[in-house]
Amino acid sequence: MLHNHPVTAPARVRKADAVGVEATDLARDALVELVDAADVGAHLGHAAEDDRVVTHLFECSRTGYRGWRWSVTLARASRQKSVTVDEVVLLPGDGAIVAPEWLPYRERIQPGDLAPGDLLPVEEDDPRLVPGYLVGDPVVDPDINTDIDPERGTDLDTDAVRQVADELGLGRLRVLSLEGRDLAAQRWYDGSHGPEAAIAQSAPAPCSTCGFLTRLAGPLSQLFGVCANAYANDDGRAVSVDHGCGAHSEAQLHRRSQPQPLPEPVLDTVSWDELETF
Repeated sequence: MLHNHPVTAPARVRKADAVGVEATDLARDALVELVDAADVGAHLGHAAEDDRVVTHLFECSRTGYRGWRWSVTLARASRQKSVTVDEVVLLPGDGAIVAPEWLPYRERIQPGDLAPGDLLPVEEDDPRLVPGYLVGDPVVDPDINTDIDPERGTDLDTDAVRQVADELGLGRLRVLSLEGRDLAAQRWYDGSHGPEAAIAQSAPAPCSTCGFLTRLAGPLSQLFGVCANAYANDDGRAVSVDHGCGAHSEAQLHRRSQPQPLPEPVLDTVSWDELETF
């Protein structure tokens, strides 16, 4: 019975060219022609790169290049008895000190890196933002009637404001997208202002029951607020409702933590007049 299973051929093990392997001295001589002989250490071995192509490795003894190695590649043409030098390069080995992987400047910026006067423009297609007319800001005028369109389920006056803002170029050009909101919420929740912070783990109660918590507006208000306690570490910062700290509005000291009462005062009944009688 035949099975239609893919058959993969085993990887071919390259056999090092014998002529190239024996040309260790030739490889060292070619290397010494390019670098100082004092920078070339012991022979570390060879590797078969291809048919009739062998690379010899030498220790690099140059100061500051610990763990690096010289690589000399030799090649032999078909039906030839001698080899020629293909390339000589310096490569990092195990334990070599190398520069960190290069990152674009934008990806290297971390929170808190911006100094006064620094500018950080966002990309035109930043997924965290969408055009303002797609979402728009909520209507805050209490005198405006905010009826709901029964067919579309949207706020009539909000739609009107968005349309006018689009035509006149008013309002914010871009606002937070759903992806940007979710990213911010996850970052805040997982950070030092969420429930897993050490200060929250030892708090007497969560922020949701604290009188200093000021709720945010919009969808983020379901999970976040702003701390308004001047003595709290998170004053003026967005915190999750299940965050907490020792500056909770209802925090009470345990009896054992309260100041000990002062002892009864001792009255000094001895005066100078009484001392003179002795």
